[in-house]
Amino acid sequence: MRKPRWSPPQAQVPDPAPPAYDDVLAAAQRLREVADRTPVRRSPQIDAASGATVFFKCESLQRTGAFKFRGAYNALSQLPPEQRRAGVIAYSSGNHAQAVAMAARLLGISATIVMPLDAPAIKVAATASHGARVIRYDRYREDRVAICQALADEHGMSVLPPFDHPHVIAGQGTAALELFEEAGPLDALFMPLGGGGLLSGCLLVAEAQQPRCRVYGVEPESGNDAQQSLRRGEIVHIETPRTIADGAQTQALGRLTFPIIRRSVADVLTVPDAALVECMRLLESSLGIRVEPTGCLGFAGAVSMQQELRGQRVGVILSGGNIDPADFSSLLRSY
Repeated sequence: MRKPRWSPPQAQVPDPAPPAYDDVLAAAQRLREVADRTPVRRSPQIDAASGATVFFKCESLQRTGAFKFRGAYNALSQLPPEQRRAGVIAYSSGNHAQAVAMAARLLGISATIVMPLDAPAIKVAATASHGARVIRYDRYREDRVAICQALADEHGMSVLPPFDHPHVIAGQGTAALELFEEAGPLDALFMPLGGGGLLSGCLLVAEAQQPRCRVYGVEPESGNDAQQSLRRGEIVHIETPRTIADGAQTQALGRLTFPIIRRSVADVLTVPDAALVECMRLLESSLGIRVEPTGCLGFAGAVSMQQELRGQRVGVILSGGNIDPADFSSLLRSY
């Protein structure tokens, strides 16, 4: 794909106001009749093996197969009429792409999605099936943000980033809102961590409702930018990590997500790809659901802390289930 033309540097646009707990509550109202209230499931097998009481929030069963629909719809539904007419553009390896495509279709907005060449075929096909225009790029050689912004400037579209947006963060937080309502008090909560939209949104809810619940973000071992950022006290940028967790191949946290995570997260953990595959296998056998590698990050993090969690009530957000059956089987054979 042709790289965007160089343009003179412009003054940095100030960050929008960070989201708050009330924004999550407002998002829940917007999503009430649109997003699915995904089930919270238990497994006697997993409880017995872990020595804990584990509650799985199955966002893999959400519309478009991932939690991303929550943030995308919450954000797009608040666009003013002139921006809706101009259309939206987003960049994503798959789950945000599908979410924006479906939310835009439901709201009558045209959508363009910039997706990497190595994005899972099932995610690319699903995105296109919702009527979005898909543009491909090389994630290891090209800058997706620059490509997206150049197209937005050329066509007057609004950019909807996958995590660093107050309405996206607020929408993602509704997953924790539902989990707490159904599971009750939790001692710990684990979830995948890429750019931090899900984690920061859920932290807003935990701060307000269950401040004694320890909340952990879990990222791939090869892509520990958030862990480094937390240790150094500033956003750390890394090269695009090579991992089977394609939804967590981010290079840095966002300017909105980092302060929330730094303020409230218990810790950021990392896990190897092999641990994700083992969790995929266990979730299929014990819960009867297929979860993609990224979606297993939270569970793998909880498994890594099994000894510390004995006797506790633990929440795990399974963030997505968009994986081709053949790829799922191939991964189980490879590890």
